[in-house]
Amino acid sequence: MIIRKFVSFFLLVSFFLIVGYGNAQNVWTVKLLRPDGHAIVFNFELTQLNKKPVLYLINGADKFLVDNVVFKNDSVFIQMPVFESQFKARIVSPTEWQGLWKKGTSGAPVILPFEAKVQSQKFAVTQTPVANLSGRWQVTFIRPNGTPRPAIAEFVQHNNTITGTFLTPSGDYRYLSGIVNGDTLKLSTFDGGHAYLFEAVVQQDSLLKNGFFYSDATGLEKFSAFKNQNAQLPDSIAATYMKPGETTLHFTFPNLNHQPISFPNANLKNKVVILQIMGSWCPNCMDETQFLSKFYQQYKNKGVEVMALAYELSTDFNRSKASLEKFKQRFNVQYPILITGVAVNDSSKTEKTLPQLQAIKVFPTLIFIGKDGKVAKIDAGFYGPGAGEHYKKFQEEFYQTVQYLLQQKNNNE
Repeated sequence: MIIRKFVSFFLLVSFFLIVGYGNAQNVWTVKLLRPDGHAIVFNFELTQLNKKPVLYLINGADKFLVDNVVFKNDSVFIQMPVFESQFKARIVSPTEWQGLWKKGTSGAPVILPFEAKVQSQKFAVTQTPVANLSGRWQVTFIRPNGTPRPAIAEFVQHNNTITGTFLTPSGDYRYLSGIVNGDTLKLSTFDGGHAYLFEAVVQQDSLLKNGFFYSDATGLEKFSAFKNQNAQLPDSIAATYMKPGETTLHFTFPNLNHQPISFPNANLKNKVVILQIMGSWCPNCMDETQFLSKFYQQYKNKGVEVMALAYELSTDFNRSKASLEKFKQRFNVQYPILITGVAVNDSSKTEKTLPQLQAIKVFPTLIFIGKDGKVAKIDAGFYGPGAGEHYKKFQEEFYQTVQYLLQQKNNNE
């Protein structure tokens, strides 16, 4: 017991010495070890905030704060601030941890072993890149059942370093970063709940072949790509519409305090209402919630209301509430979040919750409702800050829509 306490004390003292330097010694590389032998790699910075240990997930230019980091004896426990995701590790030395990552899903949880070491470089660089991949690419992913799905890649490469993202009809893959080592492309990201690795062979400067997309423990899709500055995505894949003859929505769902909230209601009369179709498991919903929370602070006294309708991983209210409370706290959400009680993987979720719609195809989806209570626009999918110019375009169109609806007169008055 005395020896164990001494070792624990030594490890913790070493930790505070390391984070006290404030330099590259703070950056760690984590390898999530999949059963197929492939490792999904990401970086974090271990440091202190208000004299407490914290870490920042590093994905390209993005640094995401994780402030629930607890050291106890010879172990460290890390709870992600948004998703149902946590790490538990044994401190092997001041510069090495080994443990397990656990993530909640709609079924059995994902559990992967991991190892973390003080090291700033995610991927080894040994060769000069055969090409510069900067630009726009037409991408085709192949699902496990053989069905193709379209995407666009946008990359920026400097020497061996490459950053960018993949754009799909439903949203983007957030901040990706990696290398081009000789003729090999490697990109990865970890947002706290989703672990992605992309690998491909570079053929000249205009073709990617033998691509593989690894996600979490077992997810695997093949992909290929060719450079095309005019690449486009089809609009119909993600589009959501009202059913013929329907113009309004009607629903009643409980908020996080189990109080029923209905739409329409008297408090929303003559107001522009924005409905956010979302889930706490959804990475694009995380970015959209951050945007909407700031927007609401600007417009809540200008005749605009926002409501979120959450479709969670299960129908368990308490589990859903716990996940959504983390969302609410992290992004300072002041608008109501309602729990639909219908799981995201329920094929009848639209009929059970918003039967006036033809189908909810993607998360997130925004529904704009005018002062007259009628649905004015449905915007499916979301391109966040990791998508660069596309995020700016989204914001411009969003504010234009809101301003247009605010200027409209309510013909029902």
